[in-house]
This record gives sequence, C-alpha cells and structure tokens, in this order.
Amino acid sequence: MHRSEKVWLTLSFGMIMLFMLATGYQSYALEMGPPSNMETIDPQKVDQTAPFDNPGVKQIGDNEYEVVMTLQVFSFNPGKLEFPAGSTVHFTLTSKDVVHGFQVANTNINAMVMPGHIQKITQKFDKPGEYLVLCNEYCGAGHQMMATTITVK
Repeated sequence: MHRSEKVWLTLSFGMIMLFMLATGYQSYALEMGPPSNMETIDPQKVDQTAPFDNPGVKQIGDNEYEVVMTLQVFSFNPGKLEFPAGSTVHFTLTSKDVVHGFQVANTNINAMVMPGHIQKITQKFDKPGEYLVLCNEYCGAGHQMMATTITVK
C-alpha cells in the first residue's frame, strides 16, 4: 500500500469518527435526538379516542392553553385559533388520514403529523399578529387549500 493511500484512509477514518462523535454529542449532551417515548393512536378510531374525541382549545393555566387538533382531508380541526399575547400554547396533534405537515409561519414550529402517531409541540406567542398555519407535506389534490390562522392579540 502506498503512502498516499494510507494518508487518505487515515483521514477518511478520522472524519467518520469525528462525525459520529459530533452526532452522539448532539443527541445526548444537547438533547437533539428524536423522541424516545412516541405516543401512538389507532388512526381508524381518532374520533372515539380521548383527547381527540373533543378537539378544541382549553385554558389550563394563567396565559397557558392546550390545543387538541386533528388534521384531515385538507383541513385543521379546530380551524381558526385565537390567544392573548404572551400565551404559552401546547399543541397535541394527530392525523386521521394521511401524512400532513403543521408549520406556523414566523415561528420555529414545523412538524410532520402522521396517522397513528401523536405529535406534541409547545410554543410561546409573545408577538401580537396573525400567524399563518400551513400543511407543508403534500397530502392530496386539495393540499394547497389546507391552511388556517392563529391570531395573537
């Protein structure tokens, strides 16, 4: 084996080890890994399973709200949402039919909502305004119509 081959093999191995260490550090020390206790639900029985049997907004504390939402056939249920500025909102989401996206413009909320899985997101809305909520996963022929708003007053 030539000297240049040994150098490239050593560099390649070193880079792979560096990438693996960086990924491990991010997953464990910075807690950037995927969730380990994923909740599931029977997508055929969403309407009969709590809390999705009664989707909506519920105040759970001072300026703290829980939103239970189902995504289906080009719509969000409940549709338009309204909160006072400074509210902390806990979203609990699931899909009834196909994979949908849940993206709130001008925030860091961007989730994939899959049938059979429960997605939980918490966001604090400090700035008043109207936030556009979009499905950013292609979900069928009416996908471009799947949008709603969150109004923060």
